[in-house]
Amino acid sequence: MPTLRKDPIGGRWVIIATERNKRPSDYGESVRSPQAEFCPFCAGNEDATPPPIAEERTGDGWDVRVVPNKFPALRSEGEITRRGEGIYDEMSGIGAHEVIIECPEHISDIAELDTAQIEKVLRVWADRLRELRQDPRLRCAIVFKNHGAQAGASLEHAHSQLIALPIVPKRLAEELEGAKKYQEFRDRCVFDDILQQELDSEERLVYQNEDIVVIAPYASRFPFELWFLPRRGEPWYEHADLRTYHCLAEALQVVCRKLNRALDHPPYNLMLHSAPFTDEDMSHFTWHLELIPTLTKVAGFEWGTGFYINPTPPEEAAKHLRDMDI
Repeated sequence: MPTLRKDPIGGRWVIIATERNKRPSDYGESVRSPQAEFCPFCAGNEDATPPPIAEERTGDGWDVRVVPNKFPALRSEGEITRRGEGIYDEMSGIGAHEVIIECPEHISDIAELDTAQIEKVLRVWADRLRELRQDPRLRCAIVFKNHGAQAGASLEHAHSQLIALPIVPKRLAEELEGAKKYQEFRDRCVFDDILQQELDSEERLVYQNEDIVVIAPYASRFPFELWFLPRRGEPWYEHADLRTYHCLAEALQVVCRKLNRALDHPPYNLMLHSAPFTDEDMSHFTWHLELIPTLTKVAGFEWGTGFYINPTPPEEAAKHLRDMDI
């Protein structure tokens, strides 16, 4: 059974994921690209995965399939227990870890899917969040996508993952706290102000449509880091309307194609930041997607200080992508 352990100094929680166990000697193995000789995510190979949690279907076949992760970071069975060991705090690793298989065909890049298929994936994300927020043990969930071996993908077939947690993770908690302080000081939502300034200046604007604006954030941590922001501030992704999912699908397709053209199909990590499962006022927060291409490495200075060194100004990255034809 996995456990959650709390660092008594920084306050961050770590998942000790025993179900994903590696021997110490395993870490010396070379990193290899995922192989496609047999793909458990392709249509026809459904027996190679656990039974589905949910499916988006058309006719006799499935379009999007959600299955439990075979090697979960957290387990859904059991109750949350907490215990102390001297100064240390620990709790049982209760949560959910799901895999969203984004298409039945063996396609590795979401940019190759049509807008309608990407929209189905985005709606399934929302469906799963709506379902999981009914579990009183869970406090929030993160949806993420690792594209490419260098970004952490173990299989090349297009897929994303969802991990639901019994706690609010440190990074999301910091975003919530910063946004709340901004609203208390200025009586405005910081995400609304960012959106308006970026639309006015257009320096860091990459793409926009009816409902979604894509920017290279002012303090980008990594080269070509991008944020996808909804025009209408809504704390919970799962509460967005269908038009927003359609526009987000269009934005993802266009921007990922631009990245492929500009950076020769880079690996990347895509993360959904959505408000915790709560009835509290979250008007200071807006859900958003963050996309980070894997172009540089985090090294000693970054780990030691929490600072990031970005060699490409976001204004330059945004202009390069704006000008990129697809």
